[in-house]
Amino acid sequence: MGEAVVLPLWAFLILAGFAGWAVLVLLLVPGMRWFFRRRIKLVLHQIGGRLRIELPSFKLTRRQVLIDRLFHDPKVQAAAAAHAVAGNEALGEIWRRIDRYAREIVPSFNAYIYYRVGYALARAAARALYRVRIGFVDEAALARIDPKSTIVFVINHRSNMDYVLVAFLAAEHATLSFAVGEWARIWPLQQLIRAMGAYFVRRNSGDPLYRTVLSRYVQMASEAGVTQAVFPEGGLTVDGRLRSPKFGLLDYMLKTFDEREADGRRDLVFIPVGLNYDRVLEDRSQLLKLHPETPRPGRLRGLGITAGFFLHNLSQIVRGGWHRFGYACVNFGTPFSVRAHARERGVHFPSLSDAQRRDEVGIVAARLMDAIGRVIPVLPVSLVASILVRDPAHAMSELELKAAAHVRMRELEARGAHLYIPRHDQDYAFGVGLRMLILRRIVLEEDGLFRPAPEQLETLGYYANAISHLDAPACS
Repeated sequence: MGEAVVLPLWAFLILAGFAGWAVLVLLLVPGMRWFFRRRIKLVLHQIGGRLRIELPSFKLTRRQVLIDRLFHDPKVQAAAAAHAVAGNEALGEIWRRIDRYAREIVPSFNAYIYYRVGYALARAAARALYRVRIGFVDEAALARIDPKSTIVFVINHRSNMDYVLVAFLAAEHATLSFAVGEWARIWPLQQLIRAMGAYFVRRNSGDPLYRTVLSRYVQMASEAGVTQAVFPEGGLTVDGRLRSPKFGLLDYMLKTFDEREADGRRDLVFIPVGLNYDRVLEDRSQLLKLHPETPRPGRLRGLGITAGFFLHNLSQIVRGGWHRFGYACVNFGTPFSVRAHARERGVHFPSLSDAQRRDEVGIVAARLMDAIGRVIPVLPVSLVASILVRDPAHAMSELELKAAAHVRMRELEARGAHLYIPRHDQDYAFGVGLRMLILRRIVLEEDGLFRPAPEQLETLGYYANAISHLDAPACS
């Protein structure tokens, strides 16, 4: 009775592990769940009266419920059956693919993470790197939007900072659900992005089954009133210019849109958002894509370049000569109502053939890209770059360059462009732009004359191209 029981060490460790797991599952996890649920409810209560755009119940639905709803959607199941017959595949295998696609796409929105973690990180990152400004906002038109509408922010895509900047600036008014490319599907960024309510999109996927699952999720979210943010260009600009729009996500949203107001149907309202930076972190890496034959730096060299970039900016901070990366500015344009557009053109999207709908989507996309282009802010670097790029071989004095900048500002204002003038001082705006270009050695100063560095002409053109479309007449 009193004899000691001797256990091997490995058996003791297994039993101790099970005991620790039991304590974690039965005692700690329920307490943590209660704590976080309480915090989430508190956050929802605090932001409920602050948001101008309604937070739909769809965003607060458990992720597994949304996955099941998407999996059992009649259109998805019909596509699965058709795909199984056409490809002579087992239906069970098709269902497994659908489940994998649904889990890949559907986010897991967490209000606490969005407003207490994501917002704080976005604000800190944006303000640490840039002087962040909101320039133009069409307040009167925004105030006229029906609060029951589904809002979609359509944005030009210059940098991966776009996600951070727009989410930060729009957080006081709406929770945004971004369409994010596969580049972000890395741990732990993937988990954070999902918790922020974003959904992942495979660009140029050739799998019709995947496109069906993605389109149904986008349509379900749109019909439920989820506020979304999309980049119609489908990727970052390569040369600084606006790219032609991709039709994928726009087509998904419009395909099932019914402009009739019966049964509480929501309007679909696109808000054009134009953004610009005095410095884009990816500018030179994007310009490399214009030269596919140029050898790319290896991983070690890439890390060395990154470390050198960090140390260079750190040294500027220590010396007191660091001015962050200049200004980052966002403008919000006039909302575009799809209901009003459909009635104006006499179209009913659900009844259109694929060819007819593609033509109509093209018209909507063109109007949206034109609206985005017209609200892209003119920032100091783009302003000065657009002057110097005209005649790169011509060296100009500061007085001559400043006079040309004032003429350029008047030209742009006459065309209806939105200029962001820091401190409302045009001379200061010119000085800021020129200083940024000199600090980056894109512009050289010799004997009081300024000219572009020959090896940096593409980089100079990149920033001039950000506003080059403003010289063209607007689409009707």
